[in-house]
Amino acid sequence: MLQKLSFKEIFLSKNIFLPLSVVLLFSLVVLSSISEDLFYRQALFIALGFVIVLTFRKFDFLPVLRHRWLITGIYAASIFFLVLVLLIGPDIRNVKSWLVLGPIGFQPSEIAKVALILVLSDYFSRRHLSVARWKIIFTSFLFFIVPAVLVAAQPALGSAAVLFVIWFGFLLSSGLPRNRILLFSAAFVVFGILLWNWGLKDYQKDRITHFFYPEKNVLGANYSVVQSKVAIGSAGLWGEGYRQGSQTQLGFLAEPTNDFILAALTEEWGLAGGLLTIGAFFMLMFGIMKTASAAVRNFDKFVCLGTVISLGTQFFLNSGSALGIVPVVGIQFPFLSYGGSSVLTNFFLIAIISSIGKK
Repeated sequence: MLQKLSFKEIFLSKNIFLPLSVVLLFSLVVLSSISEDLFYRQALFIALGFVIVLTFRKFDFLPVLRHRWLITGIYAASIFFLVLVLLIGPDIRNVKSWLVLGPIGFQPSEIAKVALILVLSDYFSRRHLSVARWKIIFTSFLFFIVPAVLVAAQPALGSAAVLFVIWFGFLLSSGLPRNRILLFSAAFVVFGILLWNWGLKDYQKDRITHFFYPEKNVLGANYSVVQSKVAIGSAGLWGEGYRQGSQTQLGFLAEPTNDFILAALTEEWGLAGGLLTIGAFFMLMFGIMKTASAAVRNFDKFVCLGTVISLGTQFFLNSGSALGIVPVVGIQFPFLSYGGSSVLTNFFLIAIISSIGKK
């Protein structure tokens, strides 16, 4: 069913699209300062993202998306791509996270986040009142563990951690009893010990151990974090100016378009620019939760919840890495960092939420 649209309704929503536009604007400004090529690519991804939103609202795809067969198909496709990337994906810096099909390259781990949100939203929307039953917990765990293991095998532990937080967040929000929470907490500690001894590679262990000793190995594992702190600490209130950030422009700041884009933004636009971006991001999260509170269907509420958990976890890990309060795990700042896979999959979630809000 076609829906009549207005420009104001789509792009000037104070709850979602206004704060989202602020974050996207800063993304383009920072990328234009670093790389003109990446600026044009990101602009194209953002334009395609808004096309996804417009298409969802114009043709009212939300009722179709609620069908279990489609959700199962999306989840199965995400598993297929995760297996495929391990088999034929190019090895880039000892990581197989990209699937290249001709001129198109994408990260299946980003699709897996969306697929997990959808399949858990469908599952818990019908069973959240009986979440204390071990059968319900175990089945939901299977939905999580399959893509998580495949993502961790790339290895991309940051994305695997996001998948875990999504799953556990669904359990907690469904009213998981306290004794189950304590039991899971103990299990996670045991799992962490096993992972440390037999699962992590040496460079991954270095990132964690050097996180607790930031003054050591400043030219090695801690180099990126040290330079990020220098960039943020030297910015002042208004920053060093457009294309004037020394750490960013001279190449001292590692991954200024992805992992440490918040540091690059703050260096050139100061504390004011950094806080404005973070504030806009939190307004976006608030807008999504406001949509969830007004939604009628449980599935819609859970999709909003899963989106907030996913975006919030990625924000915390990315900004925490830049500030040195969490180990560097290679996670993007949603809508701010460069990357077509991340931008388009997150826009897909925003399109769903926008359609829920319209209802």
